[in-house]
Amino acid sequence: MLIDAFFEKGRTFLGCRFPIMCGAMTWVSDPRLVSAVGNAGAFGLLAGGNTPVEVFARQIDETRELTDQPFGVNLITLAPAYREQLDMVCTKGCDVVVFAGGIPKKGEIAKVRDCGARVICFAPTAPLAHKLIDRGADALMLEGSEAGGHIGPVALSVLLQQILFTVDSVPIFIAGGIATGRMMAHLLMMGAAGVQMGTRFVMSEECAAHPAFKETFRRARARDAVATPQFDSRLPVIPVRALKNEGTRNFGRLQLELLRRLDAGEIDRQEAQFEVERFWVGALREAVIGGDVSGGSLMAGQSVGLADRIMPLKAIIGEMIGDAEAEVQRLKTIFNRDFC
Repeated sequence: MLIDAFFEKGRTFLGCRFPIMCGAMTWVSDPRLVSAVGNAGAFGLLAGGNTPVEVFARQIDETRELTDQPFGVNLITLAPAYREQLDMVCTKGCDVVVFAGGIPKKGEIAKVRDCGARVICFAPTAPLAHKLIDRGADALMLEGSEAGGHIGPVALSVLLQQILFTVDSVPIFIAGGIATGRMMAHLLMMGAAGVQMGTRFVMSEECAAHPAFKETFRRARARDAVATPQFDSRLPVIPVRALKNEGTRNFGRLQLELLRRLDAGEIDRQEAQFEVERFWVGALREAVIGGDVSGGSLMAGQSVGLADRIMPLKAIIGEMIGDAEAEVQRLKTIFNRDFC
């Protein structure tokens, strides 16, 4: 296949057949889904979230029992359990560690690399991309604001021009709004090492999310996935993109209550931020596990408008590869006809 030539960079870095990553989604990216992604030839990421460290360790062991393929773990630097999780994963011989949610310290990146793991860091802006490379990141993840869950401030179309087109010192993976093989083909031809999808994998048969959660995704349109606002700079919160429902409105109320408590001196800024993360972890569980699609959190990227079928995971991967190959073949025909 012609597309194979564009897989080589990501394939070498990740150690899998296809450089397609399943994003780490709290309560969704569990051992069953991550192992199924690996067994299909792609690369799964276990979601650290705020999972108790002993539970997270068991999930790593369980995933290894379900697959002999490589996979990674995702750590949220703002999560209360982050430091315990970081210490634990460094004892587990993980293949890849992804830092998300904030800027990891240089020493934290070095600690993971010293344990033999490769480090991927999210780069939501161009200046941060260069800072993370200087701190030792082995690869970057460019995630546009179209993505679901916690998001950065810049659209993918701009990040591609600012970072993908100018940085060649480390592999760069792309996330945010990706749901088709045709789009993946173009990103790979632009120089990306691979892509990451989340919303599309929610719509897999292997995903353990509640049927009501998946049905809400199936019926949703791209414009239904909206980003939460920040009410006040005193409480810096990372925007979250989710399908708008009562849970979204509850988050607005929480911000107002936390600002009141900050003003009253009842909590400090760090504790307020932890409260925000606890809210999202709990609200997401209510929706993903409990099926509360009204009050729970329906974290979804704008690609939800393209994910309208529940399919076996191998079929999703197969469709991505087939459509990517067809696109490369189509472009080859055009170039041979018009430019040769």
